[in-house]
Amino acid sequence: MESLVLPACAAIAALRQAGMAKFTSHMAQALAEARAAAGRGEVPVGAVILSPQGRVVAAAGNRTRELSDPTAHAEILALRAACAKAGTERLPGHVLWVTLEPCPMCAAAIAAARIATLFYGADDPRMGGVAHGARVFDHPQCHHRPQIYDGIGAQAAQRLLRDFFAARR
Repeated sequence: MESLVLPACAAIAALRQAGMAKFTSHMAQALAEARAAAGRGEVPVGAVILSPQGRVVAAAGNRTRELSDPTAHAEILALRAACAKAGTERLPGHVLWVTLEPCPMCAAAIAAARIATLFYGADDPRMGGVAHGARVFDHPQCHHRPQIYDGIGAQAAQRLLRDFFAARR
């Protein structure tokens, strides 16, 4: 099956076609969440969720160690916060920005939440679940497929991850 992942430049064109004159990246805020996670000793991944009106409704960084919870990935924490704020388990029309390609668990949660658009920075060939590995959104069993754009802020996200793991070796 052909991948659904589109390069970031396609995102800008798609948003302009949809009537949005200006493309605003929220990767800087996601990267700030990732840096905060690194400061806590967590793998530096950050996520930001926007409402359909373009307002930030949730932001989070990884907290798996802090919470002793293997599911406390940035995307999961942001989804939980956004759903709690909305008072529903579904977030149609919402946009998720994340610094690293979501893992299969997070990709499944993104589908379950009905996120409309996913932007991610760095590819994750080893543990990714979108363009690599399980390719969750490409499975026929996947009940919702967001628009997906990769590569925004990829170099900064890769550098943050590389520096984090180099310091631990």
